[in-house]
Amino acid sequence: MLILKMAAEGGGKEMNEIKTQFTTREGVYKLLTHSEYSRPNRVPFNSQGSNPVKVSFVNVNDQSGNGDRICFNVGRELYFYIYKGVRKAADLSKPIDKRIYKGTQPTCHDFNHLTATAESVSLLVGFSAGQVQLIDPIKKETSKLFNEERLIDKSRVTCVKWVPGSESLFLVSHASGNLYLYNVEHTCGTTAPHYQLLKQGDNYSVHTCKSKSTRNPLLKWTVGEGALNEFAFSPDGKFLACVSQDGFLRVFNFDAVELHGTMKSYFGGLLCVCWSPDGKYIVAGGEDDLVTVWSFLDCRVIARGHGHKSWVSVVAFDHYTTSVEESDPLEFSGSDEDFQEQLANSGRDRANSTQSRLSKRNSTESRPVSVTYRFGSVGQDTQLCLWDLTEDILFPHLPLSRTRTHTNVMNATIPPPCSTILASSTNATNGSTSGAVTPSVNSVSPTLPRSNSLPHSATPSATATTAPTTTTTNNTNKLSGGIMDSAIATGVSKFATLSLHERKERHHDKDHKRNHSMGHISSKSSDKLNVLTKSKADAAKTLGTPLCPRMEDVPLLEPLICKKIAHERLTVLIFLEDCLVTACQEGFICTWARPGKVGLLSSQNQASSPSGTVV
Repeated sequence: MLILKMAAEGGGKEMNEIKTQFTTREGVYKLLTHSEYSRPNRVPFNSQGSNPVKVSFVNVNDQSGNGDRICFNVGRELYFYIYKGVRKAADLSKPIDKRIYKGTQPTCHDFNHLTATAESVSLLVGFSAGQVQLIDPIKKETSKLFNEERLIDKSRVTCVKWVPGSESLFLVSHASGNLYLYNVEHTCGTTAPHYQLLKQGDNYSVHTCKSKSTRNPLLKWTVGEGALNEFAFSPDGKFLACVSQDGFLRVFNFDAVELHGTMKSYFGGLLCVCWSPDGKYIVAGGEDDLVTVWSFLDCRVIARGHGHKSWVSVVAFDHYTTSVEESDPLEFSGSDEDFQEQLANSGRDRANSTQSRLSKRNSTESRPVSVTYRFGSVGQDTQLCLWDLTEDILFPHLPLSRTRTHTNVMNATIPPPCSTILASSTNATNGSTSGAVTPSVNSVSPTLPRSNSLPHSATPSATATTAPTTTTTNNTNKLSGGIMDSAIATGVSKFATLSLHERKERHHDKDHKRNHSMGHISSKSSDKLNVLTKSKADAAKTLGTPLCPRMEDVPLLEPLICKKIAHERLTVLIFLEDCLVTACQEGFICTWARPGKVGLLSSQNQASSPSGTVV
């Protein structure tokens, strides 16, 4: 008995040991303890009641060859450093900029990569009280403050991002479930905005700001129920994926302001989302402890991954490990069916992402393709998981007499239409304004599956008059026509002076408690019971449908690696060319060198530091 007890204790100790390296098929990834970023005193941050630590990167094209810059928030503090990565040890004594806020906390931030120079960068910062600040940490300037008086939205900012290809447009999501489009050149007005309905669909609506002069917000989206936890633009900037506390992934055509497709979590809210480098797949994670892979073209779940023991907080694709390899050409037998199938596969390569080698190697014509997508996830269980999405999952070659185990995995080339799926699982508030999605020029093949149509697609004329196809290739002016004409205009006005005041609202502090794992909890306490009951009923309706297949109906991925790498919950996972970056709620930002990428100085530093611990 004593031996068994000692073995159990030893096993538990090994399980709880924090890893400083791990091995994949590429080689060994190593933690560079001297490349760790944190607050200057390196003291672990007391994370109780604080917003998640977030990290943003930008390259300013510095002539010295070290143009990478890092921004991260810890509690009420915001730091901006030169990021030396695997090349040199971090120097925490010399932040380029440091800010401490009173009465509110930074929750998220994003650099404008289009305008960044060695002399100036534009950084958006969202706050727990609902404001958004535009700052230049190089010039140490505060340019403008949006939603200063909290007249637009009083809830916490959950995500902020610049619109791809734009120097002035940015998008902000809130815990209220609303999403706002801003222009940095416009003011926010001194009274609460009045809105006019622009478009309404299944569980979403879009309004324009009704005023005599153009002012922010240009557009207001209300998406789903509960907090809108995160959103992400597709690599070509034409589509927007949103994940909400109601457990739904919703993908919109951003230009046309139309719903493209939806997916429901296995249970609980969805917390994070990302796109594959070519824009063909979306991965979402959340309170069901799973990572879910969704096909953009087919509008369906193609796989789930189980490896985490708690909520998944971040998912991200590794653009540098994801690859496409071509084999020898096939000899065609002349079958029209085979030709159409390969033609369809070729047409799936819709996105011309500049961030991945996929886009450079996807012209396959009649050659078979070996595809491997690498993505990662981190969670509240302090674990890092890496996953490979391979061609046997993406393109299973099933016989015509489909086997029982895969009947519902790849049910048909053309899955049921999204309109049928949505109608069977949710109650549409207004079905008269939705129509068929008009694909953009570079989006999908002409033989688009019916799953890409919106609810009530029998009335395409309504959409045809309000949502013309966007054909411009200039992303900067992508929103300058059709629906967006009334929303976006030119003009420069003076913004209000800086002051951040947070009014405590207890219901927004409770959005991510564990006891809220089933569906949306309304911010109005009187509605909590009714909404929770409704959410359980909705979840029961969607389970087993294409919106939310049962676990046995889709392939279940196992992680390549699953390692405990921190003491506190993980909040950041970013893949860079020579390393990957993680961060935990204690405020430590860690750099993991890719195989063969450890610099000489870092190697020397690693040799002199104790192994198995995080400094």
